[in-house]
Amino acid sequence: MRSKLLGVMALSLLVVGCSSNSKKELPPADLPDFEEEVGLKKEWSRGIGSGQGDLYNLLVPAIDGDRIFAADSDGDVVAMDRFTGKVLWKKELDKPVSGGVGAGEGLVLVGTLRGDVIALDAASGERRWKKRLKSEVLSAPVTNGRTVVVQTQDDNLVALDATTGEQRWIYENSLPVLTLRGTSDPVITRNLVIAGLASGKVVALDVDRGLPLWEQRVAIPQGRSELERVVDIDGNLVVSGSTLYVVSYQGRVAALDLRTGQIRWQREASSYSGLGEDLGSIFVSQANGTVEAIDDRTATALWSQDALARRQLSAPTPFSTYLAVGDFEGYLHLISQVDGRFVGRTKIDGDGLRVRALVKGDWLYAFGNGGELVALTLR
Repeated sequence: MRSKLLGVMALSLLVVGCSSNSKKELPPADLPDFEEEVGLKKEWSRGIGSGQGDLYNLLVPAIDGDRIFAADSDGDVVAMDRFTGKVLWKKELDKPVSGGVGAGEGLVLVGTLRGDVIALDAASGERRWKKRLKSEVLSAPVTNGRTVVVQTQDDNLVALDATTGEQRWIYENSLPVLTLRGTSDPVITRNLVIAGLASGKVVALDVDRGLPLWEQRVAIPQGRSELERVVDIDGNLVVSGSTLYVVSYQGRVAALDLRTGQIRWQREASSYSGLGEDLGSIFVSQANGTVEAIDDRTATALWSQDALARRQLSAPTPFSTYLAVGDFEGYLHLISQVDGRFVGRTKIDGDGLRVRALVKGDWLYAFGNGGELVALTLR
C-alpha cells in the first residue's frame, strides 16, 4: 500500500508536468485566440456538493433514459431530469465516494474509499444492497442486469450478483510497484467483461464465471526507473461494433478485435484520460495536452492540435461534428473533428474540468471538479 501511495504522490507531478525532459517544468499554454464559430447555450446547471473533492477522483455522471445521475466525493448521490435539471431524489450515503457513477437496469452504482459497492434503486434512490470489498473502488461499477462488475484499486475484478450483491467471482492481478491513481471503467456486455490494467494489458473475461477468454498487451514498460515504466490504462475504453479502442499512459493507442483480442492496428501514444470515437476517426487527449485524430482504417494521424499543451485535458467527447474537451481551469473547448481547429469555448467550473463530458442526443453534460453540473446545447 505504501508503494502505491508513493507512486501516486510522485506521479501527480509527472502527470501535471506531462513528462517534460527539461529540469524546469514548462507552464500550461495560454488559451489560444480564435474566431468563435459555434455557441453553447446553457440549458441548466446544478451544484453537486463537493464535486470531485480533494483527491484525484474521476466521478463521471451517468445517463440512463431521461435521467442523469451524479455523485460527489462526500457521498451525495443525486438523480435529475436531464432536460430540466429538476432533482428527482437525493441520497446521502455518508461515505467518501471515489468510484462512480454506474447506472442501468434499474440500478445506480457507486464505490467508496473504504471498498464498499453500493447499489441504489434508480427510481427512488433507496439502497438495494451494499458489499464490502478488500480494496477501495476508483472506477464506476458496471452492470448488465445480471451481474455487477467492479475494478478495485489493487487491479482486481470482482463480480457481484446484481440483485443481492453477493460475490460471484474474483479475477486477481499483480499490481506494478508504481501506478497512476485511478483505474479505467470496465466494459460489460451480455457475455463479456473487458478491463484495462495497470500493467498495460487488456483482459476479456466470461461474465458469468470470470474465466479469461483473451489477454492482450497494449503497452510494454520501458526505461530504467519505475516512473518511466508506468503504463497504466486509466482512460475510458471505447467499443464500436466489433472493435475495442484503448490507450495507455506512456504506451500505445490500439484497436483490438473484441472477440479475439487481436491487434488490428496500434501507434505510439500516452494518455491518462482516454479517447473518443466517431465516424471512422479515433480522438486521443495525449498526456502532454495534444489532441490527435487518427484514421481508423489506416492508423495514420489526420490532424494534431497542440495549442492546449500541458493543460491537463479530459478525454475528448464527440458532440455533433465537434469534440468537447475540458481543461484544468474549467474551460470546455469545442474542436472541429474535421481539421482540429477551435470553434467554441465556455467556462464550466473554476476548479477545473477533469472528467469527460457526456452526450445524449443533442445535449452535452459537463461536470466540473468543484461540483458544477451543466447541461448544454448548440445554438
